[in-house]
Amino acid sequence: QVRLVESGGGLVQAGGSLSLSCAATGTIFSIDDMAWYRQAPGMQRELVASITNRGAAYCADSVKGRCTISRDNSKNTVYLQMNSLKYEDTAVYYCNAGVVEPSNPYYATDYWGRGTQVTVSS
Repeated sequence: QVRLVESGGGLVQAGGSLSLSCAATGTIFSIDDMAWYRQAPGMQRELVASITNRGAAYCADSVKGRCTISRDNSKNTVYLQMNSLKYEDTAVYYCNAGVVEPSNPYYATDYWGRGTQVTVSS
């Protein structure tokens, strides 16, 4: 069974930086797009950044200029770095990946991590 395991996060001061990582484990044939989402209390989950399996990266307007997403395909891992953190960046950050499993090599299944809390103190 495929699992996405996030690490990083915690309490960060405003103006500081954060580094998150997410490793996909289990029986994996390949991984398509990987992404980070976040959800603040009372808000809908929103896309923060995404990256294709060829490394084409995208950062949402809300974090553009402060965001770097990268991945290591040999480790099935995606990373998110953000700097100049603001109070508004406080949220639970979720990893997402489209995973192709050997049992069905023609279809990518959407998997989510459990989330990691990021709290930015002002």
